Amino acid sequence: MESSRPARVLVVAHRTAATPALLDAVRRRAAEGPARFTLLVPNPAHGLHRAVDPEDHGRDEAQVTVGLAVPLLEEAAGSPVESIVGVASPIDAVADALHLHGPFDEVLVSTLPRRLSRWLHMDLPAKLNGFGLPVTTVTAKATEREAQPA
Repeated sequence: MESSRPARVLVVAHRTAATPALLDAVRRRAAEGPARFTLLVPNPAHGLHRAVDPEDHGRDEAQVTVGLAVPLLEEAAGSPVESIVGVASPIDAVADALHLHGPFDEVLVSTLPRRLSRWLHMDLPAKLNGFGLPVTTVTAKATEREAQPA
């Protein structure tokens, strides 16, 4: 039996939130059937903030990402896109979003290419499977940034 409500899709992204690969994936998903998208951007923690107080770190970087990505995602989705700035840990940010803003029907994770992706190195997509929702991983194409020394 098919539900009359649109599927709720949680889009988890940070540096790839406005990349062509993610926009194409959102466009394809929207074409499959009615869907409402919510962008979750984990609040990045840098330096000592990663260990000491990642949740107290300023939210400016994540808010800039949201501000840039949401209009592009709305165009790709053909409908309004909600946004959430989460805690620094992507797995904890997703857990919070699922519990506080759900229910969601599926998760779309957007990452950097494997060489650069901390999320893929920590196997985030597989860990998110533990929430019992379908997880789709979208990997951004390599950029000039990849060729620059770290």
